Amino acid sequence: MPSTQINHSDPRVIRTRQLIVEAFDHLLHKRDFNSITVSDISKQATINRATFYAHFTDKYALIDRFLSSTFMDFVYRRVDPNAEFSEETMKNLVISLCEYHEASNKRCMKNYDTVASLVEKNVKNQLEDFILQLMVKACEDTDQETLEIAANMLTWSIYGTTYRWNLKRKPDSPEDFAVKILPILKGYIK
Repeated sequence: MPSTQINHSDPRVIRTRQLIVEAFDHLLHKRDFNSITVSDISKQATINRATFYAHFTDKYALIDRFLSSTFMDFVYRRVDPNAEFSEETMKNLVISLCEYHEASNKRCMKNYDTVASLVEKNVKNQLEDFILQLMVKACEDTDQETLEIAANMLTWSIYGTTYRWNLKRKPDSPEDFAVKILPILKGYIK
């Protein structure tokens, strides 16, 4: 169990956490997530299991941090949080999700679809919050419940189509794919 006594700004703690993440990254390039154990990660990071557990509850917490912690970086590269809710914003959201899936797939070379399902909920929650924030500013005359439903539908649509695009290894670039599905998503834009 993670210790509440850890000083997360201590350089030794930061370095140890980085060792764990790098060891995990190294193992993901060689083996499937399901076959990796905490012992494997600890050995690769040259730490003991107790040290691993001081930082992460289990390998599922590590994979969640490993993939979903960088998700919003992909979104912010393409979409300003203060952007208007528009076709261009939607297009850029689709592109950012495609890029996220591509990068995550490369990080987990053995079997991305195995680990994607583990972080999907966290990623969808972050995306839905972001979309809702954009919609609230754009649709001030719409009630909150309706906006939440619309943000949820849009989140699942964008996440699902971009995830499928990545699995199918379509020849479309992220930009071309975004342009292709934008007419379907336009119904969400006021």
